[in-house]
Amino acid sequence: MQKLEGRTFDVVQDNIEKLKELFPEVFIENKVDIDKLCLALGENVEKEKERYEFTWNGKTEAIKLAQKQTTGTLIPYQEESVDWDFTKNLFVEGDNLEVLRILQSSFRNKVKVIYIDPPYNTGRDFIYKDDYHDNLNNYKEKNMESMKSNPETNGRYHTEWLNMIYPRLKLARNFLSDDGVIYISIDDHELHNLRKVCDEIFGENNFLGNIVRATGQTTGQDSGGLGSSFDFVLAYSKNPNVNLSGLPLTEHDLKRFDNEDEKGKYAYDQMRKTGSNDRREDRPRMYYPVIDPDGNEVYPIAPAGYESCWRFEQKTYKRLLDEGYILWKKSKRGENEIWWPYVKYYLEGRTKRPSPLWNDLDGNKKATRDLRDLFDGKKVFDHPKPIDFIKRLIQIAPNANKNDIILDFFAGSAATAHSVLDLNSSDGGTRRFITIQIPEEIEKNTEAYKAGFKNISELSKERIRLVGNKIIEQNKGKVGIEKLDIGFKVFKLDETNLKMWDEESLDLEKSLLDIVEPVKEGRTKGDVVFEILSKYGIDLAAPIEEINIKKNTVYSVGMGYLIICLDKDLDLLQIEEMAKLKPARIVFYDEGFRDDTVRTNAQQILKRYGVQDIRVI
Repeated sequence: MQKLEGRTFDVVQDNIEKLKELFPEVFIENKVDIDKLCLALGENVEKEKERYEFTWNGKTEAIKLAQKQTTGTLIPYQEESVDWDFTKNLFVEGDNLEVLRILQSSFRNKVKVIYIDPPYNTGRDFIYKDDYHDNLNNYKEKNMESMKSNPETNGRYHTEWLNMIYPRLKLARNFLSDDGVIYISIDDHELHNLRKVCDEIFGENNFLGNIVRATGQTTGQDSGGLGSSFDFVLAYSKNPNVNLSGLPLTEHDLKRFDNEDEKGKYAYDQMRKTGSNDRREDRPRMYYPVIDPDGNEVYPIAPAGYESCWRFEQKTYKRLLDEGYILWKKSKRGENEIWWPYVKYYLEGRTKRPSPLWNDLDGNKKATRDLRDLFDGKKVFDHPKPIDFIKRLIQIAPNANKNDIILDFFAGSAATAHSVLDLNSSDGGTRRFITIQIPEEIEKNTEAYKAGFKNISELSKERIRLVGNKIIEQNKGKVGIEKLDIGFKVFKLDETNLKMWDEESLDLEKSLLDIVEPVKEGRTKGDVVFEILSKYGIDLAAPIEEINIKKNTVYSVGMGYLIICLDKDLDLLQIEEMAKLKPARIVFYDEGFRDDTVRTNAQQILKRYGVQDIRVI
């Protein structure tokens, strides 16, 4: 029986395996021969000592930090959750770097949209101070000490911010689906550095654009400069050749579609190309005659008299003509009326290409008012992002789908979770959110603290609860509203539940006491079950059924896909009853069998029933 790995996904080993597939010849005794790898890559190797690169003090450690494994786990807190048995949404409390390490096996290549609103590094923000040796213990022992303000007078002002953001973005890329996209809000303080970091992590070719968002308020004028009424959103895809989705048409857009035929409502534009590169010499293949309703030839002549061009080649024109997309209308040309061709655009299925300038949405003041209204007029959070803004980001994701997974690992006031719930309530979607927030302490002189919130994650969870209740109240009587997932499962970052997986004892032989009782004091079997799920790479929202088999408690995960039995003194009859469930995978305690004979025969019984993946912890 194979031991279940106690550490999280090994990024370095995964990269090595990929390299072996591509270049098996560069491996000697399981080590990479760099000289052979350079030969295999031919002329695509940079040999000059002086080269373009983006670096800073601590970058190497930041890269290593992204590769580091952890034995940490996520402890379920059912009492703080909403609709625990039904919901697929996750709220995780803890240092986002550690949490991303734990979650990446379960959600690797599955997240369509990541939106984060990290500290802008304005000089007043709290910046995560990572411990390169042991970030988990650093989080557990020094939660608030590990988050310090980063004033501009700090000599490592940009360095501290880069060391914080780099490993988190590096891990975030692993979550994105093949057509996934990440959006990162930022302002002028670190925009230039963030662009370089993202070019390195996600690839320059995967840059989708820089959205300029009007915030509705001007800041920074005290410095004597222009100030700013905007912040920015950098958008990157995981892979090239993906396109952002279009936006729903506005009422203003719909006014153009005031014509109708048997195919439906349509608008139209002239067939002649306008704007730049509209001359015949620019696109000679698009200069050709078309026949008007009177049988005369019409060429693309511009109003100024020069030879222009059509929007497409002649074969495309013939297809559009046959399909009824060409519209002829009389047009004034000097003193004469002539026939002129137009192209129909039908309303059905039409969307609008998003602009890089977003100045049509409510700004930060409206977002603050809305949040105040939710919390009975109390200002519990500074600078929340507008809901409509985040909803639009979700809607324009490549191949946007109503069941996409949305991740936010700088959750703050939980605006992203709010946006997902709001979007689902409006279009009947089943999108899921995963939000991660460190329990950053709230200052005692604030309205949030006086309202009873001791840390940001408490406030975040309460917002999601209030939003869910509000949505249900506002949609009373709406068909299907009872199926809307407004809940969330709460998990909190902690050390492993199992003594043998503890960082301090990984390289030591198990003590006799650990064999007798492998679970740490205060932890439950349920805690261990969820740790197994995360180590196995199974969704933490997978359905779990607790069943009884011959007086043993058995956890059936994912409709019987995985069976977990954490009881001891198991005999062959009990093992066979579990085998009859025919799971794909099964997990026991290493010392959970009555004796070595039972252990050996158990494996044969399970394989006879088709169970191939048998693990012990």
